[in-house]
Amino acid sequence: MKTPRRKFLTSTLVGGTALGASVLLPNGLDLTLLGQQEKAAPAAKPAEQKSAGQKPADQKPTAQKNDDTPNEDDVSANEDLMREHGVLNRILLIYDEANRRIQIKEKFDLEIVGKAAGMITRFIEDYHEKLEEKHIFPRFEQARTLTDLTINLRAQHAMGRRVTERIAASAKSKDLVQMSAGLIAFIRMYRPHEAREDTVLFPALHKLVSPHEYDAMGEEFEKIERKTFGGDGFDMAVDQVTELEKQFGIYDISQFTPES
Repeated sequence: MKTPRRKFLTSTLVGGTALGASVLLPNGLDLTLLGQQEKAAPAAKPAEQKSAGQKPADQKPTAQKNDDTPNEDDVSANEDLMREHGVLNRILLIYDEANRRIQIKEKFDLEIVGKAAGMITRFIEDYHEKLEEKHIFPRFEQARTLTDLTINLRAQHAMGRRVTERIAASAKSKDLVQMSAGLIAFIRMYRPHEAREDTVLFPALHKLVSPHEYDAMGEEFEKIERKTFGGDGFDMAVDQVTELEKQFGIYDISQFTPES
């Protein structure tokens, strides 16, 4: 229930503000002046809002760049290794075709096989496999994970280098029997070799390293690649193998599609 004193104070405040009289609150603030200031204050213009660090009501928020968004040119460690296996596979196709022509006694330019073997040496053995032996295999061996696999992969790398030397020598000496034996041996070993790496070893790498370390590996691989080849070694290798495929007449992949 309101007392007469409360009714008087209420009516005084309401009546006073309505008539424009000045009313002092207990904390010393002039209620009338406050009301006048609120009415007199004009709406801020867009320019004033902008200067105050505010966006106009009808202005859409500007999308901010996220520093964590991956660059389109960034290549992860596994993607780097797997696409290099793609180059290896295209060379294996050249080896396949060379051996097929040897078997049916169809003449071809043996220099193409020699150049393909040179690519194996430069891009696969001296670069790609070195990355695996220095940066991939040791992580599994230190963690005592998939060590039987890495032991076999290392042994196949060593044997692959010996077979490549024989293939290159046979191209120079035009020894088709030796070339055929080397091509068959190399293809037979490297098809399961790369398949096991792509489906077992590389996917398991995520369990051994942190996301930060994994990203750092990709950056390190790129630095090594550019230092080794003086640029994008992968693109260079793709250009080289493409040229060999064209010279050998196997660049058009439609010829590998069965007729029925």
